Amino acid sequence: MGFLKQDAPTVDDFAAWSKGTRAEKIVPMARHWAEVGFGTPVVLHLFYALKILAYAAVALLIVLATPGIGGLGEIDQWWTEPIVFEKIVLFTMLFEVIGLGCGFGPLNNRFFPPMGSILYWLRPGTIRLPPWPGRVPGTRGTTRTVVDVALYAALLGILVVALCTGGTGPIPALDSTVGVLPVWQVGAVVGLLAVCGLRDKSIFLGARGEVYGSLAIAFLLSGADIVIAGKLVFLMIWIGAAVSKLNRHFPFVISTMMSNNPVLRPKWLKRKFFAHFPDDLRPSRMSRLVAHVATAIELCVPIVLFVSGGGWPTAVAATIMVAFHLGILASIPMGVPLEWNVFMIVGVLVLFVGHADIGLGELTSAWPLVLFAVLASVVVIGNVAPRKVSFLPGMRYYAGNWDTSLWCLKPSASAKIDENVVAIAAMPAAQMERYYGSPETAALYLYMGYAFRSFNTHGRAMFTLAHRAMAGQDEADFVLTDGERITNTAIGWNFGDGHMCNEQLIAALQQRCGFEPGEVRVVLIDGQPIQTQTQRYRLVDAATGEFEHGYVRVADMVSAQPWDDDIPVQVSP
Repeated sequence: MGFLKQDAPTVDDFAAWSKGTRAEKIVPMARHWAEVGFGTPVVLHLFYALKILAYAAVALLIVLATPGIGGLGEIDQWWTEPIVFEKIVLFTMLFEVIGLGCGFGPLNNRFFPPMGSILYWLRPGTIRLPPWPGRVPGTRGTTRTVVDVALYAALLGILVVALCTGGTGPIPALDSTVGVLPVWQVGAVVGLLAVCGLRDKSIFLGARGEVYGSLAIAFLLSGADIVIAGKLVFLMIWIGAAVSKLNRHFPFVISTMMSNNPVLRPKWLKRKFFAHFPDDLRPSRMSRLVAHVATAIELCVPIVLFVSGGGWPTAVAATIMVAFHLGILASIPMGVPLEWNVFMIVGVLVLFVGHADIGLGELTSAWPLVLFAVLASVVVIGNVAPRKVSFLPGMRYYAGNWDTSLWCLKPSASAKIDENVVAIAAMPAAQMERYYGSPETAALYLYMGYAFRSFNTHGRAMFTLAHRAMAGQDEADFVLTDGERITNTAIGWNFGDGHMCNEQLIAALQQRCGFEPGEVRVVLIDGQPIQTQTQRYRLVDAATGEFEHGYVRVADMVSAQPWDDDIPVQVSP
């Protein structure tokens, strides 16, 4: 990869390549990915690095502007003040819910504009997706109203107010002279986030409510309970993520991530993460070893960090967890959850090092344990019934196991979406052609996207099921688009999860666009429940509804190559 130039995939004969089957066209793209990754120019990685620095700089300025907090030269006197961590949490929530964090920019296939979120959520008429419209009064419908806009604006406003507020006074239990934010402000943040989330789940997910919302609830407590609850939230994040990686999918995530790692530049080194380049691109023993070690670290070290109470065990455990998140950060993972990893490092230092002496023995109420139990229950449900819970509150981060979808669209359907859906971003194919400058280059990168999806185990099932979704029609009439790209256009936010690409979004688009039968066919694949070795799927026609469902076996997916699109399918009656 060059500083300014993308290391683009090449084919010797574009015309001949274009005439191949989808599987044949994925082969050279998969081999290119294995050696190069996406081939992102260095300047783009530099841009994301500067964005991280800007995030950190603004957070620091907000902290330094807090009354009672000394200057940067006195950081040793104030870095453990609870209001410092409170403001970092609320600033990061604001950063995310505006759309500057996860899912931002070209590395998430967001080109024009590089973000959605605030551009959609402050605009009446855009699509909203309530999580339980049939159960929660006042949440029916899929059109954003002035009320929704006002609620979202109020959330942004109270976050800004809290970031500009001083502390309430000394808290001896925390050795604090500044104190914490007024409870009413934190309560208003929690309440508005909950109401916004009940009206539109994408806002709750976009705010990373499972992290920053949970920590905001911890700030409603008092004394040492604030720190204990914060530690328990972090503990649940790590353990939940580790448990979700106890599967056969995660080594595929490692090999894919390492091939796209901008720090690991030599091609020979990237090839080591695959069984036998270029013919066998399943994960190598090295990938499996890295996956197992990473899972063990995420599962075991946080427990040591939580119970150690200071001294060298805390120092060692904290160092390991900081290095763990730096490792994720350095790989610039797809979806670019960069600032989140920076935040996790800050949390390690402030909660577990700065307040190492505060543990369960200092509890003054049961509320921190209640919060932990609620989070754990959501994680359990997310693993047992993944269709019910997004991978974010389910804390199935980077596990390679989440809901996915593939949309088979005729050009007429894309035109209807452009014409009838209130959106900021154009459809993905149009964005790619504009960004890469020619239909030929855009086509290559379209198949690079297919290759990336196919490196994950569910990709094999996705492209196998695409044949069944388009059965009886000419596949050349369709453009296959990842569901995450559809949500980019339709609702303005996505971060690695197909949970928002289900029948609810299909129905919302059908209501607006009036697709003809056969014009839009969608493959929906549920994540793998932890207690089974299968993944359920549904095939849906936007106009007529579901026309097939069944399951695929994990064993068949993990034994296939990225370009295989003929894995066995078990159709249910």
